[in-house]
Amino acid sequence: MTIHPVDAARDADIEGYLIGSPVSIMREYIVRPGSGPRRHRHPYVETFVIHAGRALFTVGDEQVVGAGGQVLVVPALVDHRFEVLDGGTYEATHIHASDRFITEWLE
Repeated sequence: MTIHPVDAARDADIEGYLIGSPVSIMREYIVRPGSGPRRHRHPYVETFVIHAGRALFTVGDEQVVGAGGQVLVVPALVDHRFEVLDGGTYEATHIHASDRFITEWLE
């Protein structure tokens, strides 16, 4: 067995294949309200573990405010985006159910 400790900045992206993991993670730390990725989708599930702050998530045709302490799951192939809201820094870990990031940008 090999253990791969990784030093990661609080906004680091880590592809799983580089450390022997079947998942990839993005650590988000966004201070500016209105910031966030444009609409996109992945061929796998993405799980958002929100540690602090708030963001408006658009998932398909639905919208939901995700806040610190919540977990949101976006199914594979469903378009989504989020925008950080006022009220504090958005800190989250985004877990991609793939050992590599695969993103189709839709806008």
